Amino acid sequence: MVLTFPTFTAGMVLSISLIMAIGPQNAHVLRMGLQRQHLWLTVAVCALADVVLIGLGVLGLAQLGGLSDKLLGALIGAGVLFLGVYGWQAFQRFLKPQALALVNDDQGKPQLAAAPVTQRQAILSALAFSWLNPHAWLDTAVLIGTASLAYGQGSTSFGLGAATGSLVWFVVLGSAAFWLGRRLNSLHIWRVLDGAVALMMWGTAAWLLSSLV
Repeated sequence: MVLTFPTFTAGMVLSISLIMAIGPQNAHVLRMGLQRQHLWLTVAVCALADVVLIGLGVLGLAQLGGLSDKLLGALIGAGVLFLGVYGWQAFQRFLKPQALALVNDDQGKPQLAAAPVTQRQAILSALAFSWLNPHAWLDTAVLIGTASLAYGQGSTSFGLGAATGSLVWFVVLGSAAFWLGRRLNSLHIWRVLDGAVALMMWGTAAWLLSSLV
């Protein structure tokens, strides 16, 4: 296969434009970055999950005509439940904000005093935000998969560009979250962030529910 860069670039641009909105997946990466807990593991899992969805869309769903109504309905139902629970957790943090204080460890190095998250929890959370989010399926698997059909034999190059765009976005987002970590360590900032996340999660869940009516 020979990469054609106009096609490759088109896939990358579409992927980044779809993923740039601060949705549940991006909000989760930001929070893990601000907490300095398993950030790059979370970035890697989210990027890999997106690449899998893009591959599924370009190589499979586009040719099949998209998700079946039953599968899409089940996916939306799971997504609504997940977003509702996560929104409630964010709302509880909004009511009782707790900034991440800097403390010194035994060697005198500064660390963020946050509730510990295990690697397994970080991986499962990242996968849940990636694969229980109907928007992610629609944006990556369906929209990118369908768009790839316009490029005929270049659809694989288009898909590789889209996958690269996803990787680039998550690395940039993770780097920004890491850099901002200590600069956003205040009760006011965390309360605003959690309030915005709660509203976004519930708003997305409500929009998804309305699509079932």
